Amino acid sequence: MRGIFIFLLAAIGTFLIDQSIKSIFIEGYYREGSCIDLALHYNKGVAFSLFAFLGPYLKWIQVVLIMGIIAFVIKEGYMKRYAFPVGLVIGGAIGNLYDRFVHDGVVDYVAWHCGFEFAVFNYADVAIDIGIVWMLVMIYFFPKKSRIK
Repeated sequence: MRGIFIFLLAAIGTFLIDQSIKSIFIEGYYREGSCIDLALHYNKGVAFSLFAFLGPYLKWIQVVLIMGIIAFVIKEGYMKRYAFPVGLVIGGAIGNLYDRFVHDGVVDYVAWHCGFEFAVFNYADVAIDIGIVWMLVMIYFFPKKSRIK
């Protein structure tokens, strides 16, 4: 039960923070920097605009993927050990999915342009990356000890 609470706290918190930051940029905030611009962009695809050709079908594919991830995590019993990082991943994914339904594309606002000019991302993307790295570190550096009888 504690794992579900931590998961929900992380997922809802990530979603709310993500949408709050995005609303600032939707309302017109802009800041230009030497390496990073804070400016509104709408991404019709996924990372680096991949799969943008799927158009409106992409959001429905993502709905199925998110539901599949949640079902897998619950079925396999990973909610106790990975509740927080899974919450970050799901909260970020739902934040970006929400954008697809409301804005017809993911709201991105951090544009990196030092050395290359195609990396534009948002808080949800960072939360997803942190959640995945967190789980990988736990899996490879802190493996769950098996009980031998």
